[in-house]
Amino acid sequence: MIVTTTPTIEGKPIQDYLGIVTGEVIVGANLFRDLFANIRDIVGGRSGSYERILRDAREQAIQELQAECGALGGNAVVGIDLDYEVIGDTGSMLMVSASGTAVKI
Repeated sequence: MIVTTTPTIEGKPIQDYLGIVTGEVIVGANLFRDLFANIRDIVGGRSGSYERILRDAREQAIQELQAECGALGGNAVVGIDLDYEVIGDTGSMLMVSASGTAVKI
């Protein structure tokens, strides 16, 4: 299935627009990972553990979006928008949402 942030797919005309599809993933932060990320922030460098969490959450949100598109009979999603939000009383959770338009090409 083609997924793209662009509104069209070059060389593949859209035959039918099927509606908006979404995928959301909420992940909790781990206390030890937070501790090591804070240490990394103090001494400098990238936080590989958080980068992996973000990547995995984004991939899961896109997979949900693709599944919803497939359920509508689509074979592509155009105009994808990704959003990241910190949620929870203490900001200990991260939400990744993906939305786009399911289409048939």
